Amino acid sequence: AGAASFYDFIEGDNAHKKAYVCNGSSCLCAGTQDKVTTLLETHFDKTEIGHVACLGRCHENSAFQIKGDNYSGKDIHQLDAIVKKAHQTNEHYQVVAVTSKPILTEKPQSIELFYNEFFHQAQTQSESELLHIIIDSNLRGRGGAGFPTGIKWQACAKAPSQQKYIVCNADEGDPGAFSDRYLLEQNPHLVLLGMLVAGFLVGANTGVLYIRDEYPESITKTEQAISEFNTVFSNHEFSKQFAFQFKIIRGAGAYICGEETALLRSIEGQRPIVSTRPPFPVTSGLYGEPTVLNNVETFAAVPWILKHGANAFKQKGNGRSTGTKLLSLDSAFNQPGIYEVDMGVPLEQVIEQAGGFSKPIKALHIGGPLGGLVPVAKIKDLTVDFESFQSQHFLLGHASIIGIPESMPLIEYARHLFEFTAMESCGKCFPCRLGATRGEEMINDAINQKNKINESLLRDLLETMQFGSLCALGGGVPLPLYNMLEHFYDEFVPYLTTAKSERIAITEVN
Repeated sequence: AGAASFYDFIEGDNAHKKAYVCNGSSCLCAGTQDKVTTLLETHFDKTEIGHVACLGRCHENSAFQIKGDNYSGKDIHQLDAIVKKAHQTNEHYQVVAVTSKPILTEKPQSIELFYNEFFHQAQTQSESELLHIIIDSNLRGRGGAGFPTGIKWQACAKAPSQQKYIVCNADEGDPGAFSDRYLLEQNPHLVLLGMLVAGFLVGANTGVLYIRDEYPESITKTEQAISEFNTVFSNHEFSKQFAFQFKIIRGAGAYICGEETALLRSIEGQRPIVSTRPPFPVTSGLYGEPTVLNNVETFAAVPWILKHGANAFKQKGNGRSTGTKLLSLDSAFNQPGIYEVDMGVPLEQVIEQAGGFSKPIKALHIGGPLGGLVPVAKIKDLTVDFESFQSQHFLLGHASIIGIPESMPLIEYARHLFEFTAMESCGKCFPCRLGATRGEEMINDAINQKNKINESLLRDLLETMQFGSLCALGGGVPLPLYNMLEHFYDEFVPYLTTAKSERIAITEVN
């Protein structure tokens, strides 16, 4: 009961609803959800409608879920048929490779040949040789942290244990992001083979995919892909040399499970709260055993690297950020969807490729709720890589891109971010649990003209959250708030007690 009460879809006021309305950042900025709620209330009682942080339908918004199925865009006008199970979603988005050699958007021509190529390679090259290909490629984690993948795998390989695990973090909860969903639904074998390779190189025989409950299509497509893998694997002699099995764990509505230690606790059936590190998962992870934990996109890049070599992968990028990256572009663009680009490409070029903006935009929120808020004027200064974003005090993160319209007051967006953090905090550390709640209260009081915000107190709060939180949820949300105060200070002046002439210096965020 203690673990069950943590999850939004198992216990509490938001559990077991007939319909859910997306209240993620992209749908908020698109302004579509009031209409969605109004139309749903013509078919359901208000008590039968809940909310969900994001359904990954950011490319067309108007997102909602009915009886476990996701819908968006024009689907809202087919409610009669949807309720009768007589309508399937008409979802469609662009999948564009802005690169001469696609890595993540090119589907295998033959599933059997796709796996057999690795089986042959594994029988002709040693684990050490294959591992050093991954290390030499400088593939860095695509979930946001950017840690070198090969180094992580090497540490797990060296950890002494008879039992090890490979875990795929498919809890893509960042509003605005749907690149992992794309891979699981349209290219799942890239992910499965990447996990299989990791298992072979570190000595693990079990791969666990933790897929968020909000992605029912991803779960169905991945289950089908695992069945196809099992058929190919069982019919090849390599399976006699190396045993490997996949298992899917379904989330239940908790954003914090995107944090690796909370995710591992969730798989174990414990309450998914963040753990202090060290020890790190590579030495003590799932059930206390050495564990490789990477996100969907990281695993998906591995098959191409082994097939084409480390140098071919390093030729894309700037040397430190290598390979390609998937970007999720929401409905603020004329051609929203998934874009695969070489690391290091100018962000401005990507926006041009997507046909520019579909409406007047004043900023881009890149990298999820914990990512940086990039003013339109700064777009020209950024390239798609970890170093460029860090140098400008932003964050590439998961590379989701949400357009914030000129008509949206940023004080409202700030309230949304604090509200999201307060709702999704695991509650283990005070800076996140209390800080987000206090931040939400401060913003609400200012908007409702109850009390203006003491700027010094707000900055103290952000600093406490940034440096005192256990994980990136409480520690990351100050970044977009700092960006707002730096680049859009004039918007906040009416809500602050501090006059602009007395403004405190901006705290540098690394």
